[in-house]
Amino acid sequence: QVQLVESGGGLVQAGGSLRLSCAASGSIVSINDMGWYRQAPGKQRELVAVITRGGSTNYKDSVKGRFTISRDNAKNTVYLQMNSLKPEDTAVYFCNAGVLRTTWADYWGRGTQVTVSS
Repeated sequence: QVQLVESGGGLVQAGGSLRLSCAASGSIVSINDMGWYRQAPGKQRELVAVITRGGSTNYKDSVKGRFTISRDNAKNTVYLQMNSLKPEDTAVYFCNAGVLRTTWADYWGRGTQVTVSS
């Protein structure tokens, strides 16, 4: 079994910052890409940021310059530093990882709520 557990969500005023963490645990051989997605009420889940094992990153246009994704491969953990938060960033944020056990498979966390008040 593989578990992804997110933490760090909460309520913050517009312009504030939050740091999300996601730790993967279980019988893991290796982790490829790790990413953060979000889903706002009534909307589809969307990619926010992704990072490869080697550290290459890609971001949704609307978060570029405000959010930073990073990872610690030794800890199987991915982070999302979110600065200059806006009300439209309000959503449930989900962690995703491509994990090798006996085969490669995608795993998801349960999500953490981020609410930005205006």
